Amino acid sequence: MRIGLALFGLILMTGSSLANYWVVGNRKTGRCDIVRSNPVIDGDIFFGDGPYSSKKSAKIAVSTISFCPKDLPKDQPKDQDESEK
Repeated sequence: MRIGLALFGLILMTGSSLANYWVVGNRKTGRCDIVRSNPVIDGDIFFGDGPYSSKKSAKIAVSTISFCPKDLPKDQPKDQDESEK
């Protein structure tokens, strides 16, 4: 029984650590950004959607959110997950 609970806990921790991208809406800039930490919804940041397990998944989500422009801004930082295209 203890081993089963330990494995279950390990699975939960592993799954949550893999999901590390969020889409946030910025009212001031009028665009959506993909961030690596859980956003605080306050002030200009008026929504956060996620978590997503990859940047590719977050980009797909951006395309489905009506507030977001359909292409990411050019100043969006590059990330290691760019290779997932």
